[in-house]
Amino acid sequence: MMSFIPPRLRKPLYRTLAGLLVAGAWAVGSSGAGRWPLTIVIAIASLGQGVIRYAWAGEDTDEGALLGSRADERQQLVGLQALALAGKTALAAAYVGVLATLAFKRADFWPFLAMFAVTGLGYLLGLSNYGSGEPADDGTGTGHAARSRVSW
Repeated sequence: MMSFIPPRLRKPLYRTLAGLLVAGAWAVGSSGAGRWPLTIVIAIASLGQGVIRYAWAGEDTDEGALLGSRADERQQLVGLQALALAGKTALAAAYVGVLATLAFKRADFWPFLAMFAVTGLGYLLGLSNYGSGEPADDGTGTGHAARSRVSW
């Protein structure tokens, strides 16, 4: 994908760019005297974190392997489980937000509804892409799924 960026630099660079985008959005979207000082603080903190994360990615530790894009299968599984939990939490929070705004008869429930719809559709898309739906045919023409080699 981005083979011209060294693996050790990828995640620190992405996080630094995300922080700089927050600083830019703050500069564009805010007004008043506090706009530029806080923008500068956010930008400097983002750049500093990028340098620290790049140095940390070079260490021979679990955290360094994660930051340096050298994670093994165990670390990748933990990352996927954490991401799945974050998705479930976002889905639940959006649902609770829709219920709360509807219960108090507020008209501003649509952002919660949009987030609920996006996370719900993402979940359904994940199920369809990664293994749900019709079972795989075993090739015998009987319409039955192939037996798993693993028995319980």
